[in-house]
Amino acid sequence: MWTPSQYRNLVRSSAWYDLIVTAAFVTPWTFTALHGLLLSLSQTLNLPGEVPPFEPMHLLMANLMGSIVCVWSVLRIRDPQQVYGRYDAAGRFLFASWQAYALAHGVTSLLTVFLFFELAWGVAQVLPVRQLSSDLRPELARDEVVTIHL
Repeated sequence: MWTPSQYRNLVRSSAWYDLIVTAAFVTPWTFTALHGLLLSLSQTLNLPGEVPPFEPMHLLMANLMGSIVCVWSVLRIRDPQQVYGRYDAAGRFLFASWQAYALAHGVTSLLTVFLFFELAWGVAQVLPVRQLSSDLRPELARDEVVTIHL
């Protein structure tokens, strides 16, 4: 169980991870360099699966994904709310699903490293957060009758 402060740090840390890992996806030039690096690494390690060539449409999708993930990351770094952590966990489980699908269809096993981190961050962010008494909003803590005097 997380304290509210620990959970905010978790949300911020997962956002920094996303920003660092995804920044190279934002532009066609940085993604092309990253793609070459991943291809070389996969071949050097002789990993099963492939790193396919990218056509302009694939590149566009990678750039769009990188752009939105980076914007989402900056939001969570600047304002690491609990609700953002919960939404981020849902997104991570979706990403993990598609990564597992890609692995099952012959993508390089290098992807398992990213799959591991998606699942780890996702699980961490769905764990309960301790509700401190100071966190309770007074209007939710008790029933109150409000009288208006004219």
